[in-house]
Amino acid sequence: MSVYRVPFSDAESEFTEKRSRFISHIWKISSEEEAQERIREMKSQYYDARHNCWCYRLGENTARYSDDGEPQGTAGQPMLKVLERENVTDAVVVVTRYFGGILLGAGGLTRAYSRGAKDALAAAGAATMGLWARVEIPCPYALFERVKLEVEALSGTVDGAEYAADITLTVSLLAERVEGLQKRLTELSAGGIRLREQGREYRPGPREG
Repeated sequence: MSVYRVPFSDAESEFTEKRSRFISHIWKISSEEEAQERIREMKSQYYDARHNCWCYRLGENTARYSDDGEPQGTAGQPMLKVLERENVTDAVVVVTRYFGGILLGAGGLTRAYSRGAKDALAAAGAATMGLWARVEIPCPYALFERVKLEVEALSGTVDGAEYAADITLTVSLLAERVEGLQKRLTELSAGGIRLREQGREYRPGPREG
């Protein structure tokens, strides 16, 4: 799993379905111990709720979930599938349900818990975790906006700029895209712009969505 996504931030969301109140939380985690600690926190905070269902993913091979008393397969697993579909890992999700007196049925529960996970992830945003390169790009003022567009087209970010006779942009982008950016800069400037790579780091990128 060379490139994957993680939650950009911790987040919570809430909705009501047929009088049942669903409260969702998501966190970025680095260990199973951290995941279990978050789950315990929610069970303590929402001790009076009927259910505190959860799931988490770590890396490529670790995945756990619990229906916490809901019918088997209607809560934890649908929540986990949301993370899997979005290629999000190193994350724990807890969806708390206060029962409203109306049964939702297996299909209704599956949709509700899936929505809880989706809403929490949407609130948190996601970031691509991968090998990121930091580069400097010297460019003339006349090509400044065009160069920025080329960087953004490759999902890179402009982190800073120095203004002198020319502009020197400091840019971050996935390392695998550096060669493609140089090719576009060469075409744009007839070979006049050569980027300079300053280093590489394994880290999350900017928020997506």
